[in-house]
Amino acid sequence: MTRDAMLRKAADRRDPWDVVVIGGGATGAGVAVDAAARGYSVLLLERGDFGCGTSSRSTKLVHGGVRYLRQGNVSLVFEALRERGRLLRNAPHVVHDLAFLVPCYRRRDLVMYGVGLKAYDLLAGRSPFGHAVVVSAAEAARRLPTVRTDGLRGGVVYHDGQFDDSRLLIHLLMTAADLGACVVNYAAVTGLTRDASGTISGVRVRDAEGGGEFVAAAKVVVNAAGPFCDEVRRMASPAAAPMLAASQGSHVVLDRAFLPGGSALLIPETPDGRVLFAIPWHGHTLVGTTDVALPAAPVDPHATDAEIDFILETVGRYLTRKPARGDVLGTFAGIRPLVKSGGNTAAMSRDHAMHVDAPGLVTITGGKWTTYRSMAEGCVDKAAAVARLPHRPCRTAELRLHGSAPPDPTDPLAIYGTDAAAVRQLMAADPSLAAPLHPALPYCGAEVVWAVRAEMARTLLDVLTRRTRALYLNARAAVEMAPQVADLMARELGRDPAWAAEQVRSVREAAGE
Repeated sequence: MTRDAMLRKAADRRDPWDVVVIGGGATGAGVAVDAAARGYSVLLLERGDFGCGTSSRSTKLVHGGVRYLRQGNVSLVFEALRERGRLLRNAPHVVHDLAFLVPCYRRRDLVMYGVGLKAYDLLAGRSPFGHAVVVSAAEAARRLPTVRTDGLRGGVVYHDGQFDDSRLLIHLLMTAADLGACVVNYAAVTGLTRDASGTISGVRVRDAEGGGEFVAAAKVVVNAAGPFCDEVRRMASPAAAPMLAASQGSHVVLDRAFLPGGSALLIPETPDGRVLFAIPWHGHTLVGTTDVALPAAPVDPHATDAEIDFILETVGRYLTRKPARGDVLGTFAGIRPLVKSGGNTAAMSRDHAMHVDAPGLVTITGGKWTTYRSMAEGCVDKAAAVARLPHRPCRTAELRLHGSAPPDPTDPLAIYGTDAAAVRQLMAADPSLAAPLHPALPYCGAEVVWAVRAEMARTLLDVLTRRTRALYLNARAAVEMAPQVADLMARELGRDPAWAAEQVRSVREAAGE
């Protein structure tokens, strides 16, 4: 994927696209893949970088949602567990099985969580993931060496999926492009157009880099703008009632020493009614998430001091060594687009909602990463009906995503799947690109060059937060390597030293320096 070619393709087209998608997160990318796989012409537009909002800031789990089972939302859990298995099969280079331990300090909890997680397995049916078992206190401590053993009665081990969200998103977009879709980042939709009958007939687009504007005609427009979908809905109807309630979920990243084994920790209940996860991720320990209701969704959310303290204090109750603020290597926060249903946000369902806001405009919102594919299937069915497109069946249930390859735990580039060979070719052509960018992080210069040349990275933050996860894993290390990465990007993009300096400043600001 190259942005210049994609932008030209979008701006130069005169015929209406079958489907124009607003939003380059998980839902929008899923819709683009589904529609393109059916043979429809597709344009996807994202006002920032792909996944710059919620879709790169998740808890990195492909899961049914054990807390939704406790809430009694069996249908959502069943759907998510089915999609979990499909994701593992279709993107095995990005998604993998992960064992979770629920430590139990009361014998009745062993029974309650054991039964609940056995039910979770039953809903999953024949699954490629492991099965739940009740284990002794000694076995629990063996699996999770840092768990607090005072009063520990045993534990329940169950299995779910783990992934890298922004890497999966990039490969979804590359899949859409492979299928003929046009995908453009830094392309803001500034308005909707209508035909003589009042039907939505397209979108007005502004190129955020060059400043140019154009109109993209469409047979149907899909609003997949996530937490910002109400903004798009108001373009069609300024009086549209809000569909969403915004909830912020924050995470902290700690050293691997806090979770040295291969298992994750699930804390079954927090004061705000959620579960809290501590999971191994890219050689570090990721802990989250919170649930804080917000009056509106910020474009660039940040973990608050109160949220960080909440996470550290809660996870500290279950570990032999309680993490302190000085142990925090990185933080990030995302906004959940929760469909309004009353009550507090922790109790709200992650079900999605779909609505035809005006003739020619279909909104899809809510949901969760795990169910993006099934959400997209229903949305494209609806969009095709609204636009009276030729009926074509969904093909994505068994569609292998771009890069799909058997996982190789020994390969540091395995997450690139089949693209790993191209990254290695860059190293072979210029051995300096094989050198680590920082001793504390697992990234090299070839990954930066690949991100610019093939994955439409345009800014230093694109590379350090989404094409790699450097800023989230270790903010200080990311700041230290930022000048070198900015120089590599400037060379690839034809930018001057002033651009590189401004990019480094933006990273320091994002890191709180």
